[in-house]
Amino acid sequence: MVNQAGMTERRRNIRRAVIGGQPVDLLQREQLTAAVCEALAGARDPLLLASANLDHIYRFHGEADLFERRAPGHWLVLLDGMPLVWAARRLTGVAWDRLAGSDYLPELLALAEARGARVGFLGGTDGLREPLAVALRERWPDLRVTGHWTPSRAAVLNPAASHMLACDIREAGTDVLVVGLGKPRQEQWMARHASQTGARVTAAFGAAAEFVAGTQRRAPAAMSAAGAEWLYRLAREPRRLARRYLAEGPVALARVAREHEVPESAPLGTVIGADIAA
Repeated sequence: MVNQAGMTERRRNIRRAVIGGQPVDLLQREQLTAAVCEALAGARDPLLLASANLDHIYRFHGEADLFERRAPGHWLVLLDGMPLVWAARRLTGVAWDRLAGSDYLPELLALAEARGARVGFLGGTDGLREPLAVALRERWPDLRVTGHWTPSRAAVLNPAASHMLACDIREAGTDVLVVGLGKPRQEQWMARHASQTGARVTAAFGAAAEFVAGTQRRAPAAMSAAGAEWLYRLAREPRRLARRYLAEGPVALARVAREHEVPESAPLGTVIGADIAA
């Protein structure tokens, strides 16, 4: 029998859970920031960040091993969607922070500005370039931007073209690369090419750059906290998002309900150098 104190200590030291059949790293916001700072300082392996929500659960069904690969970078799969945040809380008894890429990107950019790290953007349309550049200059005037690459889908899927793209990003001296190619392409591209870019932090943050630029609007905070951000987005883009939220979403939610576990694993401290506070 494990007493309550022992169970609490084991929960505090959990590094990773499996939710909806997908590995998810259990981190509080300050721990993620500590890991990012270590990566930027070269004190740990480069980081590859992914956001886990219901779309993630659906897209990567049968491909969980993508996020288990550790070399030449280390994946951190962040709790994004509220159904996953709630599932992690039920599994561990810990109130985990929601670490949506769209919420965390401004902090990541502020960290890069403060440390003199150079930031590049990959993805979006040519029409995003100017409003994003304007927003960056206004909010982070000292941020060093190496470039904004908007390859075609064909180029993203072509290994030779993607290799050349990654080399361009490296030659520009990019330390932080924000990738918005849509799931699952952005994570798959990172798994194949992130190491070639030379970036210390590569973040698959979807439409987060569009939120920074103001070309897309976020749901009200209350809706996000209640897990209803999907409803807001569906109302704004019904034709594009109806299948994702009305057909694929319930399938993913069912997986979250039935496929979850907390494997016995190394403490989180071995990953980012800090224990989890209950």
